[in-house]
Amino acid sequence: LASVPSLVSAGCPYLANKQQQEAITTDAIEYERLKFDRVSQDEARRLQEENAEYYEALDNLDFAALEADIVTLMHTSQDEWPSDWQYGSTYPTEGGTGHYGPFFIRMAWHCAGSYRRSDGRGGCSGGRLRYIPERSWMDNTNLDKALNLLWPIKEKYGEGLSWGDLITFTGTIAIKDMGGPYLGFCAGRVDDYSGEDSLPLGPTQEQERLYPCEVDGDCQEPLGPTTVGLIYVNPEGHMGVPEPSNLVEDIRDVFTRMGMNDTEAVALIGGGHSFGKCHAACALGPGPDPMEQPEDPWPGLCGDGKGLNTSTSEFEGSWTVRPTEWTNIFFENLFRWNWVQEDSPRGHTQWVPSTPTDPTDTGTPPNTIMLTADLALLEDPTYRALAEHFKNDMGDLTAHFGNAWYKLMSGDIGPVTRCHGPYVPPPQPFQWPLPDPLPEDQLAPQPFQWPLPDPLPEDQLADFNSVSASIKDVMYTENAAVLPMDEGGYGPLFVRLAWQCANPYRSTDHKGGCNGARIRNLPQSGWSANVALDSAMDLLQPVKDHYGDSLSWADLIVLSGNVALQEANPDKISLTFTGGRTDASPNETPDLISDQLEVFINGGDQDDTIDQMFNMQSIWGLTLNEVVALIGGGHSLGRVHNDRSGFESGQWTTNPNTLDTQFFYNLLNLDWTLINGETDKMQYTGTAADGTPLHMLRTDLNLRFAMEYRAIIEQFLADEDFFYTSFTSAWTKVMEQDRFDVTTTSDDNTPTSDSSDEDDDMSNTSVALIFGFVGLAVGILVASLAGYFMMKPSPAGEGLKAPLSDGGELRSSSYVPPTRPSEHGQTL
Repeated sequence: LASVPSLVSAGCPYLANKQQQEAITTDAIEYERLKFDRVSQDEARRLQEENAEYYEALDNLDFAALEADIVTLMHTSQDEWPSDWQYGSTYPTEGGTGHYGPFFIRMAWHCAGSYRRSDGRGGCSGGRLRYIPERSWMDNTNLDKALNLLWPIKEKYGEGLSWGDLITFTGTIAIKDMGGPYLGFCAGRVDDYSGEDSLPLGPTQEQERLYPCEVDGDCQEPLGPTTVGLIYVNPEGHMGVPEPSNLVEDIRDVFTRMGMNDTEAVALIGGGHSFGKCHAACALGPGPDPMEQPEDPWPGLCGDGKGLNTSTSEFEGSWTVRPTEWTNIFFENLFRWNWVQEDSPRGHTQWVPSTPTDPTDTGTPPNTIMLTADLALLEDPTYRALAEHFKNDMGDLTAHFGNAWYKLMSGDIGPVTRCHGPYVPPPQPFQWPLPDPLPEDQLAPQPFQWPLPDPLPEDQLADFNSVSASIKDVMYTENAAVLPMDEGGYGPLFVRLAWQCANPYRSTDHKGGCNGARIRNLPQSGWSANVALDSAMDLLQPVKDHYGDSLSWADLIVLSGNVALQEANPDKISLTFTGGRTDASPNETPDLISDQLEVFINGGDQDDTIDQMFNMQSIWGLTLNEVVALIGGGHSLGRVHNDRSGFESGQWTTNPNTLDTQFFYNLLNLDWTLINGETDKMQYTGTAADGTPLHMLRTDLNLRFAMEYRAIIEQFLADEDFFYTSFTSAWTKVMEQDRFDVTTTSDDNTPTSDSSDEDDDMSNTSVALIFGFVGLAVGILVASLAGYFMMKPSPAGEGLKAPLSDGGELRSSSYVPPTRPSEHGQTL
């Protein structure tokens, strides 16, 4: 089996300052990381309960009243930070009135625009714009004032309104209020308690360790921007050189890094620059940032530092003469005028209109600017065609900008099933929508038969007891035409199939998981970690054919893994199954994020360090107990196969058909010698007491030498029941954590679909199946379990789990979802 694991200044959206920043290395930041590394399980459960209270308050939030309050604020200038155009001389048309809209658009853009596809980090979920390091980014200069303006609204609406939702909703309503497109709003962001999850974005020591940038200004993916501390590109030009043609590649690259295509990129740049202006009226700059002067950050070094003295970026001016209205004047100006360089008050290059491009045009150049990044749209054939189209078709610009803005605001939230509030639009392609599950009353109790009879009617939900029996029979019946059966049956292959289907899930942006069964489709079907899994699905095809649409591939894959895994130790392992998954279309077109879900740790690479293990934990959201249990449980079973993984064939234990704690004993007590020096296939050998040669991977040895891991291993060796319940909990969490459409816990933490519950909306939502089959000892769980190297407790509410009952029977689901009523369920 494969051992490769899966593991603006107001209105300026993507600029502000090109200066390179010193890495933020204060003790305070490292303290925040360590504090969250060591959060106790009791504290984690407390935070989970707080999240449950948040979702209840969110669902009762009066969004109409909230919108009205935001609109009132946008039109009411505050002395503490006056809105732009309070002074007629600063507005291109004399007599303009003040409006905070562009300021709030910049705030929302910079909060959400930090999202990157490489690891799902960034985005406005968590509201981490309030914390270091994002709070001190030069691109976020003076956004602390925007947050201060919003504080009375945040205080008024209480715990049901998170900072993440308030920031993004305010930016969205600002566009709507100024006449721009409004697709809707997806609420449900949970605020973080620190900026810990933004440390890998930089500039920090953690970012330098995990994602170093060799040349700041030319940073490569997996980093999001080309310059650490900016949102996207250096708006003055590549490496600060004001040559538009040299910036085209940077623009396309960084928008791709956050999952945006060319049309979305051009719509966002031009649409965003329809609003607002850049601020550099003060040549001395904004002053100390929040790291240097937290009590009064960015005070401004000219006059009172606000109003006409505001300094936010390195450029000064607006893109249009109507910067508080939704227009396509940006694109009209782009093509109408020839642009020449001038120095901003702070000495940086910006561009101003000189003469018309059409000699017959007798117009007077407006008092507007462009940046090098804007003019780059003229230097690429695709960008230029799109910009010209948007110049000529305001309706199409409105549609594309509205869709792209909603994607920008919501890209880190995950499936539409995580969205709350009254303004959620229909599912969008970037949310990877799935078909609705079958209704719960359409059950199909079907006596077990083998061979299977004709398919069931397509409008009935399969009986999972019958499905389980069918799977078990397939596990024992050799089908050599598909794949010769190893000793013990096909069970190990089914465990690997379920694991590989589920483990692309990322807690950072809630993408991936087995719901949808996208392991059948590209790009996942072509990943090296999924070698030979097409054969596993071929073996299960008769079961799928029999149950037809009554049984999704996603449910069948997860259920087959559970059935097989429990057979490895039926006395100790009881797994809870929640059905109702549906399948993505085989014709679904992968987007720019799909191929980024493939885990970058393979278990034996020299770069698979302990630092990267912490990194993977942050991405996947497993606790310390969970990751150690999964690695140890997985590697107590089966073998590594050279023809599928590239590692030398071998096994971790002397009894690779039984799930037990021998892996941990061997890891701590045997001597291990490097046998494969290849930098991407590091493997070690040891000898058991009975002479059996055994193998370990580099990541296995990391468990031995990192004391945080070892402490858990010692607990598992001292209390095997603790290991079994931990493994059961962790496995179920991995299989269930993408299920945002169901609720699987009752008040006493037991799986339930009790229709007598007082809250009808929360009843009948769980499909629970406790397996009790006896027989086959599972042979192999792929070494890809090494890819789940997460050391720290999950962020609040993301994958936290209560303890399990004695005996290993699962009492709790794997997450506290932002629940919606499920329309399926059966308890067996």
